[in-house]
Amino acid sequence: MALTTLLAGVLPAAIAYVGQLIVDAVVMAIQTVPEVRDAATDQAIFYVLCEAGLVVLITAIQRINTVCQSILRVLLGNEINVMILEKSLTLELAHFEDSEYYDKLTRARREASSRPLSLVIRTFDLLRETISLVSYGFLLFQFSPWAVLLLGFAGLPAFLAEAKFSGEAFRNQRSRSAERRMQIYLEMVLTREDGVKEVKLLKIGRLFLQRYIDIFHNIYKEDRSLVLRRGFWGYVLGLISSAAFYFAYGWVAFAAIATTITIGQMTMYIAVFRQGQSAVTNSLTAINGMYEDNLYLSNLVEYLEHKVPEASGHKTEGPAPKDGIRFENVSFYYPENLTPALHELNLHIKAGESLAIVGENGSGKTTLIKLLTRLYSPTSGRILLEGLDLQEWDIETLRHKIGVIFQDFSRYQLKVSDNIGIGDVDNMEVRPQVEAAARDGLAADFIQHMPQSYDTQLGTWFKGGKELSGGQWQKIALARAFMRNHADVLILDEPTAAIDAKAEADIFAHFRELTADRISIIISHRFSTVRIADHIIVLDKGAILEEGSHEALLARDGQYAHLFKLQAQGYM
Repeated sequence: MALTTLLAGVLPAAIAYVGQLIVDAVVMAIQTVPEVRDAATDQAIFYVLCEAGLVVLITAIQRINTVCQSILRVLLGNEINVMILEKSLTLELAHFEDSEYYDKLTRARREASSRPLSLVIRTFDLLRETISLVSYGFLLFQFSPWAVLLLGFAGLPAFLAEAKFSGEAFRNQRSRSAERRMQIYLEMVLTREDGVKEVKLLKIGRLFLQRYIDIFHNIYKEDRSLVLRRGFWGYVLGLISSAAFYFAYGWVAFAAIATTITIGQMTMYIAVFRQGQSAVTNSLTAINGMYEDNLYLSNLVEYLEHKVPEASGHKTEGPAPKDGIRFENVSFYYPENLTPALHELNLHIKAGESLAIVGENGSGKTTLIKLLTRLYSPTSGRILLEGLDLQEWDIETLRHKIGVIFQDFSRYQLKVSDNIGIGDVDNMEVRPQVEAAARDGLAADFIQHMPQSYDTQLGTWFKGGKELSGGQWQKIALARAFMRNHADVLILDEPTAAIDAKAEADIFAHFRELTADRISIIISHRFSTVRIADHIIVLDKGAILEEGSHEALLARDGQYAHLFKLQAQGYM
């Protein structure tokens, strides 16, 4: 691209110069005696052939440049998107739950794949036009230095106005990140299969569509005003460039009439001034475009340079392997929330012990699990695994030791084997382990009856995909958790909400066998599940209200006993 840009900058001036020689040769052939006429005619033919050769060359160069841009577009677009995705892998869960940071991500993704390419292309465009201007300036300087200055300053007013409007357009786009995200969300709700059921049954389609349209109209009003003002001032200030050209046109014409320049030179100077004016406009447009691209790229840089706390800890084993897990005065506040999700919580889960956590929604059950898996860090206090503070563990080692399934587990639009296998990425291609995990999660029976067994595509996003029931998806997610058969800690957060009572009983009977020598943590609202645990805690407003075995808690006749009796009455 650099080579073709250099040649593309020089050749237009060369073509204009050859054009002058052609015209002068023709004039000479018309005005001279026959002897000289033949030589002038031969010269004219030679110069025509030269110009034709230059035109063929510049056409080839332009085509090569277009091919280079097409290849660069693919490579650079992919590179930038990979940079964005790699950065996302370093982020903490809190970043994705922060609307301000999510706006940064949205702005970075919006035009990140196109703006870098645009900046590169415009840089080369500026280089080409600059080379052209130097060559045009060299030719015009022979006519008059003032003509060079006239050429340079004619397009400046329009450029300054365009730069002003580009900055305003960028600021408008930047301020609309939240509105754009709301539009994307509304569009997703109206077009995704997981939202369309309620959209139709609740008849909220028109409501959401109207909100989508209202956001568009608010944005459109600002854009329309900007486009009208930009167009008006672009036209008015563009007249200055036209006036400059026709002034130069008249100047060169009078010089030709005064015979201070030849007809060929007049033709060349007019063409050079016209092309030079276009080069000035293109240069200023390229500069303005580079300015606008850099404004948008600042979004990408802001996202990529966002400081992410480095994962602390490098240790891969604790000093007391049999000590299990300890929470010591652990408190946690969500950002901008004055009420603690967990408050001075103390808990010891012994090695090989099963723990059940019960409590009302919002009592802190899932938050406790997120702290244990280091998706969050405690606001105060500390959590120890095998006698070592979680912050001192190597994060990869820590998460390798923990298997977890959350109540809002993901339903991956992948094959069955991949859906289960990603529970242990290192062994996801080991089919016997995948099948064993499916049996442990009670998913093997229905998988065997699927069209392509473990190679069946799940979900409806891709051709041939098979949708599962809620209970079947939950068994797939359970199998994914059981893939991590090397984990020292296995956590199930509401794992059987969509599974019938019989299947639930089978799963937890098997679960007890699988975790006989490991720590297991169960969060559930079903007391038939909870009662099998060695130790039970009742959370209330982020604190432990009661703890003990099932029998001990019933004997205490407190909150646990009250909830147990309420649920038992539902089966009577």
